[in-house]
Amino acid sequence: MKVYYSLSDFQPLTNAVVTTGTFDGVHIGHRKILSQLNDVARKHNGESVLLTFFPHPRMVLQPDLELKMLNSQKEKIELLKSTGLGHLIIHPFSLEFSRTSSLDFVRNILVNQIGAKKLVIGYDHHFGRNREGSFEHLKEYGPVYGFDVEEISAQDIEDTTVSSTKIREAISQGTIEVANQYLEYKFPLFGQVVSGEKIGHTLGFPTANLQLEDSYKITPARGVYAVSVEFPHNNEEPKWGICNIGMRPTVGGKFQTIEVHILDFEGDLYGQNLNLRFHKRLRAEMKFDGLEALKQQLQQDEQEARTYFTTL
Repeated sequence: MKVYYSLSDFQPLTNAVVTTGTFDGVHIGHRKILSQLNDVARKHNGESVLLTFFPHPRMVLQPDLELKMLNSQKEKIELLKSTGLGHLIIHPFSLEFSRTSSLDFVRNILVNQIGAKKLVIGYDHHFGRNREGSFEHLKEYGPVYGFDVEEISAQDIEDTTVSSTKIREAISQGTIEVANQYLEYKFPLFGQVVSGEKIGHTLGFPTANLQLEDSYKITPARGVYAVSVEFPHNNEEPKWGICNIGMRPTVGGKFQTIEVHILDFEGDLYGQNLNLRFHKRLRAEMKFDGLEALKQQLQQDEQEARTYFTTL
């Protein structure tokens, strides 16, 4: 997969098969679109192209919402590589770009700058200024500008339409297993290990405190989770762990932390990067009557996590 960070970096293709959208999460609905995109490209001897944007348009147009993303840009690129996509264009989204009319978007960008001969579009896709463009517009423009359009119907799971918004809601509520079902992978958090207060070490549960690499990345609801821990920059095998996200009310915490206790692991991780993958929420955040009660609960959390991991 070739990656371009602006439309200006991309040379028009002679037979581009194109889809466009934010594709945050690269969830099962997105994968259905990309699978169809690649199938159409192979069938017609074309090349598959995804035009996406960064930042997310809502982060630019509605900054007060403080939208959090399912993927960092690095994660999104890696997920898209696994789909067999040919070309990925990540175009900078700005207020100026948002004023592009639907006609200009189709004529100047999809046709002239990319070379679209076929479009594969999701069931509820809108584009252009004020989201004025629709599937019906594309059907009208197609004969004029020399491209065909295929529409993808809604992808449902148990009668619930899959969307990035629904996945964000699941993660925010701590129903991580529902989010993982929609994503078809374990939700990740990536960051660097930084120094903490070492309270966990005194309790026999040393933790690595994670500082996220991307501030716009969503974090799961406060609580304790069973996670797998990956070490991206060395040859260490992934380990099981217990992650706590929260304010640490038992010890009077003043800000939210992300801490992971790695099972059966000894070593100095300061300054290293870790990638956590969330499997299951064990419990919500709780305040205990002192450190001894907290220690007893941590022991129960570890036992529950180990029992869970034996089922995988």
